[in-house]
Amino acid sequence: MKIICVGRNYTEHIEELNNSKPESPVLFLKPDTALVKGGEAFYYPDFSNQIDYECELVIKISKIGKSIPVSCAGNYYEEVALGLDLTCRDLQSKEKANALPWTLSKAFDYSAPISDFFSLKELGKDIQNIDFSLLKNGEVVQFANSSQMIFSVDEIISYISQFISLKVGDLIFTGTPAGVGSVKIGDKLVGVLEGKEILKCEIK
Repeated sequence: MKIICVGRNYTEHIEELNNSKPESPVLFLKPDTALVKGGEAFYYPDFSNQIDYECELVIKISKIGKSIPVSCAGNYYEEVALGLDLTCRDLQSKEKANALPWTLSKAFDYSAPISDFFSLKELGKDIQNIDFSLLKNGEVVQFANSSQMIFSVDEIISYISQFISLKVGDLIFTGTPAGVGSVKIGDKLVGVLEGKEILKCEIK
């Protein structure tokens, strides 16, 4: 199982970080040691002074695929979850300044808390019309609809599969909307999908 993440997939988020709009999906990877399941706490690491939250829709690949056409990509997933791409922003700033990969700032242990998965069929929702949000200490800090993505889920799957074969169980974090910010010890994050609280993460 691999975790493939998409960066810069919402225009307002690109603007808030003063980044440029990509011509194709920006991709990076996280190892399976990044996953945090079942509402377990996130323990603030000692190698960063600024951890940012980034709430994202996550899809799970349901069958093996390679070089998948956009028109067929919808056949390769059935479930959706919410995930947090926790980012060491201070380390990432140094990586960017030196034109280095984002590995240390994005792929560290426990950097990807994730909710349970929910069937799109049971939700009765199209993947490109899903509301999701993130609350920090009870206050909404991120809210978006997946229709606001620059690259749709099907376009992302098709693009990834040109370079990397997709296998059953692979996870794709599809990008975060505007509103990212830092966390501190004691903060409580709650992810909401279509009005239902499905992801909880306490910072310790």
